[in-house]
Amino acid sequence: MLSVLASLAIAAAAPSQASPPCPPPPAGYDAAQWAKAWALHHDALVVDTHVDTTTRILDRGFDVGPRANDGHFDLVRGREGGLDAVFHSIYVDARFAGDESALFAKAPVDINADWPRPADAGAANGSARRALMMIDGIVQQARRHPTRMTMCATADELVAAVQAGRHAALMGIEGGHAIEGDLGMLRLFHQLGVRYMTLTHTNHNEYADSCAPAEPRWGGLNRLGVKVVAEMNRLGMVVDVSHVSDATFFDALAATKAPVICSHSSLRALCPHPRNVTDDMLRAIAKNGGAVMINFNCGFLDADYAKNRSARQATRRIQEKAARDKFADGSAELRDALAALDARFPLVEPPPLATLVAHVLRALEIAGPDHVGIGSDFDGVPCVPRGMDDAAHLPRLTYELLAAGQSETTVRKLLGGNLLRVLRAVEAHAASRRGEEPQRNGADDGDRLPR
Repeated sequence: MLSVLASLAIAAAAPSQASPPCPPPPAGYDAAQWAKAWALHHDALVVDTHVDTTTRILDRGFDVGPRANDGHFDLVRGREGGLDAVFHSIYVDARFAGDESALFAKAPVDINADWPRPADAGAANGSARRALMMIDGIVQQARRHPTRMTMCATADELVAAVQAGRHAALMGIEGGHAIEGDLGMLRLFHQLGVRYMTLTHTNHNEYADSCAPAEPRWGGLNRLGVKVVAEMNRLGMVVDVSHVSDATFFDALAATKAPVICSHSSLRALCPHPRNVTDDMLRAIAKNGGAVMINFNCGFLDADYAKNRSARQATRRIQEKAARDKFADGSAELRDALAALDARFPLVEPPPLATLVAHVLRALEIAGPDHVGIGSDFDGVPCVPRGMDDAAHLPRLTYELLAAGQSETTVRKLLGGNLLRVLRAVEAHAASRRGEEPQRNGADDGDRLPR
């Protein structure tokens, strides 16, 4: 019954506008198969659960309307790539946990570079304010482009926006420290339209452990973390278990009563990074009814790329700092020194598109066709595979999946149908709990769970 309902929902969400003309096939692609893939891709509902263009909007004044010559997403390239709906990331970096002054620091030239971090533990927390500024940024973009972009907070609103030929813009918080340990703040973000939250980012927070620090803080979720998951279920906010520790992952699945997602994670079996999910995690999400959205970041797809880039960055960073200490900003000497470093430390070659496809195919094999989607991490990562240069290149993924023998039904599910099903299931669960009292912060929130 669920599959029938999902199929009807997907059909209802088919874009109403004619698809862009099919361009010539990329090198090595069969022309007839490319035309078929292009038509299927632009007829399907395509949803990306994690795009970080909001960082460019807030910190660079970026306008999503016109075509940009850098980055990965704007409305023009999104339409060319058949990208109907995006969860725009309300990304709160760990640096904003504990120090509001970081909000007002000058942004670095490189969007992926670090910013000043808190000097003193316990300083004022700027996490919620950063999230609010992010939300305002994407809302103002929708206001600027009302005929091309619509803010959405439900599955029905997503479908309606797509049928009207507009980009469906949704929001998901990346970094659960954005709520500053306050369940009331969680409810306020839901009222503002946020429809998923990644329980952690690269830092442990007040209620959950991240996969990044070597030493755990809670050993997974603590009692507050269980309340956070319960309140997200009650509200109809999807629980996102990307970035969390393995213990937090399984604690969250034990606590939730609704399907969860990994909004942007790849596979540990193919690239042994702690940010990636294991085969057991894939099976657990399938059993939960959720979905794993595959991340396009080269460093989470290819272990050799990650190793080589890390070594290059470490050495170059040391030598660049020495050059900047020696020469004045803007001087010819500094420009020459940096140019020499560029020559000595060339960028590591990205892996091919086939590497991304391998992660998708394995996820389909392990979790099944109802539990896989795409969470590109566009504009939030320094590298994407060759052939998947930006949102306009998304039809190539459809081509590769068809060429690998995947059915049109499976491809449609992966492109957006699975996400729509999860969103509707989470909404239905919340509706069943209407009238239930909200969770409240309490004295035992910092207690560990019994093991």
